[in-house]
Amino acid sequence: MDDQNKNLILATALSFAVILIWFVLFPPPEAPVAPETAPATITAQTDGGTAPISGAVATAADSAPAASAAAASEDIANAPRIAIETARVKGSLSLLGGYIDELALKDYRETLAPESEIVSLLAPRGEEEAYYAFFGWVAAQNLAPEDVPNGKSLWTLETGETLTETTPITIAWQNAKAMTFRITLSIDEDYMFTATQSITNASGESIAVAPYGMLVRHGVPADLKKFFILHEGLVSMADGTLTEASYDDFTDFPVDSNYTGVFNKVTQVGESGWTGFTDHYWMTSLIPTTSGPFKSTAIYSEASDIYQTQAILPRSEVAAGASSSSEIKLFAGAKEWETIREYQNEGGVSKFLDSIDWGWFFFLTKPIFAVLHWLNGVLGNMGVAIIALTLLIKALLFPLAYKSYASMAKMKELQPQLEKLKKDAGDDKAALQKEMMALYKKEKVNPAAGCLPILMQIPIFFSLYKVIFVTLELRHAPFFGWIRDLSAPDPSSFLNLFGLLPFAAPGPESILAIVSLGVLPILLGVSMWVQQKLNPAPTDPVQAQIFAWMPWVFMFMLGRFASGLVIYWIANNTITFTQQYLIMRSHGYKPDVFGNIKRSFSRKKPEAK
Repeated sequence: MDDQNKNLILATALSFAVILIWFVLFPPPEAPVAPETAPATITAQTDGGTAPISGAVATAADSAPAASAAAASEDIANAPRIAIETARVKGSLSLLGGYIDELALKDYRETLAPESEIVSLLAPRGEEEAYYAFFGWVAAQNLAPEDVPNGKSLWTLETGETLTETTPITIAWQNAKAMTFRITLSIDEDYMFTATQSITNASGESIAVAPYGMLVRHGVPADLKKFFILHEGLVSMADGTLTEASYDDFTDFPVDSNYTGVFNKVTQVGESGWTGFTDHYWMTSLIPTTSGPFKSTAIYSEASDIYQTQAILPRSEVAAGASSSSEIKLFAGAKEWETIREYQNEGGVSKFLDSIDWGWFFFLTKPIFAVLHWLNGVLGNMGVAIIALTLLIKALLFPLAYKSYASMAKMKELQPQLEKLKKDAGDDKAALQKEMMALYKKEKVNPAAGCLPILMQIPIFFSLYKVIFVTLELRHAPFFGWIRDLSAPDPSSFLNLFGLLPFAAPGPESILAIVSLGVLPILLGVSMWVQQKLNPAPTDPVQAQIFAWMPWVFMFMLGRFASGLVIYWIANNTITFTQQYLIMRSHGYKPDVFGNIKRSFSRKKPEAK
């Protein structure tokens, strides 16, 4: 077998091994378990000492006995609410506790069906998968826990009626010591809330408080993917340091005995940054904007299965008769690259683009997506943009490909000389190797050059897979015809003759989905098979069989990948075939593609050339 075929086998085997490892590392997601919810006592420790932060229905600050779960749920359901309505979101704020606990994203639906529900991001306490945000103060100097608003405090609407892009609202609560706490909420045209927290101290004595913002999640989300390639859970930035923790990681946090109950906690301190929870496509983040260091704390209560993250600002002294204010922003919405980039570049949110999970190959995934997003804006179709991106990548790699295919053509020209060397050397393998190396050096040929273009594609393939899987812009992005979601597998199937037979194709939960190949996976297999025919099959029958099966094995393995990735692979195969054919012809070797195809259907053993 000649060195060219050895190189091709090596490169193909490496690609095959990488795909196998990929399937082991990134198995299909497990079915999620619906979480149980329960009230919890949530506290935080500040410079002023340990004090409760109201994060659930009942807190340690409550002097009266806790109400029953049914009564608490009824109180929550009947509490007065303030509507939130903008062009992109709708929801409400509960005046009982001041929770932002209803928020839906108008621009996104759960499925492709036109009648599908719009995506719901936040949910009130008492509901399954409760998920909410709120703002408050930690009591410090001259204040008891009951002197600051908590989860049972009933706020009053002081100004405004509905929270919109143009009309902020202010809610207020006064304690028994004549201190008035106010939260003024505004929202921009996208997903950024601004909470301005102020205190007017008419108590006659100096006090100290630590303002905070908190995000609370009851249980893990039901649609948790559990893909190794995708991070879901805590995402936090402090002075340029990114921290990520899955929901399972929360249980590994150190236990803090200063808290009421048993809590796992981890803390970061920074001058700038943010903290929040990230899902596959959606995210919430607290972003302190008041100057000075802030404390970012992630906490898990195993007893109640509640996850939370909070941003606590420095303790503020408020003299008698004086006022004090601070500001924390809340991002609650879709992880749109362009929107998040604007918040980072124009809004000053430090490294906010890192909230998108770019992965280990971030040095490739970030520029790849930036170019893909630009191409989509120019071409108006994400599938066409993927094909155009493939052309750009092949153009960048063209010098390497040119040298590789030129070397392969030269190797074909040297075949007669190589065969003569083999004949002369006989069984002396060392002498043969020495003579072959001398010939390669003389003719300036690198026998390993044929592997390089294929090997270079592996990190690019992984990076593009990451981009297509994690970025929102590919979700529900159509191509043409039946491909209506480039982030999902090809929905067509040869089992029902691509829709001609009167029954549906097997769903993803069926084992038949593995063999239920659509049009794109079949085109992928054919493109790989035709690309093989640029060279004659190996003379060794076993190696010839491996080559014969390889395209169809890849076809089944990649068949359930996202359509966008399969489109990239088909385009890459097509461009590679064209490049290799033209370059090899320009160097005097004319690949006998049709002859090799004809011989592949023959029962005769392939002849060496």
